[in-house]
Amino acid sequence: MTLGICLPSSFSISPIPKTKGSITSSSIHRCFCRINSYDFVVVNKTNKKKLKPCKNYFLYSNSCDVKIPAAQIGAAELEDSTTKSGFKNLVWPSPDDEIPFWRREFPTWDVNSDDSVNAEKDSDLLHIVHATAEMAPIAKVGGLGDVVTGLARACITRGHKVDVMLPFYECIQRQHINNLVLISTYASYFNGDWIPTNAYRGEVSGISVIFIEPSNHFFKGQSVYGGSYNELEAYLFFSRACLEWMQVTGTQPDIIHVHEWQTGALPLLYWDMYQDLSLKKPRIVLTIHNMEHYGECSQEQLSKCGLDGSVYATEDKAVDDRTIGHNPERLSLLKGGIVYSNAVVTVSPTYLKETLCSGWLASTLLRNRDKQNRRYSGILNGIDSAMWNPATDVFLPAKFDAENFQGKNVCKHFVQRGLGLALEGTSSGSDRVPLVVCVTRLVAQKGLHLITHAIHRVDELGGQMVVLGRAPDGRVQREFENLANLYNQGSGIRILLMYSEELSHMLYAAADMVLVPSMYEPCGLAQMIGMRYGAIPVVRKTGGLADTVFDIDQGSQPELANGFVFEGIDQGSLNWALDRAFSSYREKPNEWATTLQKVMKVDNSWNKTAGQYIDLYNTLRVKW
Repeated sequence: MTLGICLPSSFSISPIPKTKGSITSSSIHRCFCRINSYDFVVVNKTNKKKLKPCKNYFLYSNSCDVKIPAAQIGAAELEDSTTKSGFKNLVWPSPDDEIPFWRREFPTWDVNSDDSVNAEKDSDLLHIVHATAEMAPIAKVGGLGDVVTGLARACITRGHKVDVMLPFYECIQRQHINNLVLISTYASYFNGDWIPTNAYRGEVSGISVIFIEPSNHFFKGQSVYGGSYNELEAYLFFSRACLEWMQVTGTQPDIIHVHEWQTGALPLLYWDMYQDLSLKKPRIVLTIHNMEHYGECSQEQLSKCGLDGSVYATEDKAVDDRTIGHNPERLSLLKGGIVYSNAVVTVSPTYLKETLCSGWLASTLLRNRDKQNRRYSGILNGIDSAMWNPATDVFLPAKFDAENFQGKNVCKHFVQRGLGLALEGTSSGSDRVPLVVCVTRLVAQKGLHLITHAIHRVDELGGQMVVLGRAPDGRVQREFENLANLYNQGSGIRILLMYSEELSHMLYAAADMVLVPSMYEPCGLAQMIGMRYGAIPVVRKTGGLADTVFDIDQGSQPELANGFVFEGIDQGSLNWALDRAFSSYREKPNEWATTLQKVMKVDNSWNKTAGQYIDLYNTLRVKW
């Protein structure tokens, strides 16, 4: 094999021990790996000034104008290093590639990990059914999909039976579903008709999934949300169709776990209709992932699923308190779900406190929390430690972990090359150029003005930043398109107005910092994923961010310190956090490396928190 040294054009390199001649490079070439066991003397060709010996120069395996026989620098040692690191067959990307690097074909990923073998098994087992609008990775828009998949998998590893019920969106790629079969055909009521409906069963990420496919126009389109049908009415249909399927098949789970407003009508339908039929055993848990999405609904729309909408237009049931006295008054499916569920959960302890202190639903939460056998809990979300694992992640060009994060350097270089960003150590960049990543939906909640300012500030500080996300609002989309036109031709900023699961994994692995400047954040997963992949979080102190990220420069609890935190919503507050992070990265590399290793070891997995959900389920279950 032939290898070469990757150097700026103004440098030559002489290997030690001395060999014949020196090796020069006319340009930067493709990085292959780092080698830590061979010394070189770097020479500036312009003034012949020798620099100190260095051990960490990139190597490449592609043919180019400068080559050095592997034998001259310890071929066996290099071969062993590259093989062990998993870089041997790496194909380096370019912005000019016909197929972007995140759209290449990737190996099949077996997400079943040793956790399923080593996890604590529960003796008193439950049957849990999740009714949800999203599930990662096949129908993911935001964190909801990640939570459903992660929680379901964690409960399965503890021995419980779990099914997920999901609309069979037209956009779902069936090749990502294993063992898909039609299991039943039935009819479910909507708006005066009984709609022929298919139920399929398949396996996704080791989870049994029941796909509900109506014969009408619901759930048709090229994305999970935003189809040409009325979404609210489609989810009203879905809520009843889930219960109707359980009714006709005789399925009696211990727990029906509903999520967000989309399935908020299911508790109403269960207690006021299906409990009077044959569904007696299940108890209902509602998780609120974001209190700002209420599921606003008219009485007439609710009546389309077979309930009398007027019955729920009272303050103690489902009326939207903000519309009392208006003509017409409106209903809220989320409020109805709160009132009719046996337990309500939100996704972090701090967000629970925030929801009880502000917002029009606070009184509903307090009133129903105090009812007998009703519970309102704050259980911190986790991340799926098998799906988000840099040591096994098939989307990464190189694997790494907390004990050996050499591969993270390769991931950063890979992303920089693929996106056309300047490479560290080149004439167009300083020796240490921090890469900031922001993977987010571009909505007001996420702090749009702070994301915009961060782009400017990172550029001013000489760093790099990649924003990955979509804006559902056309005005916001246009604003970020203008920013992309301004910055994307340079070498430091990339604004990618799209979403790619594959690219998100690569960006977290490449990032030195992950930015989460949310105005409010019920839990947040980006900061947890970032830490798992060795990116130090820079976050605003709110909701779940306050429960998971603790400022490095506040010495009261140094054992928890793992990021850079700011509290204000102004540009100055963000600057304060970013400036400290950049200073630490550039001026304290050893401390940065220690923190990187520390955050990678933080356990934010579902295995840690799923037990709290199981304890809750057990307090509600009815044993037959």
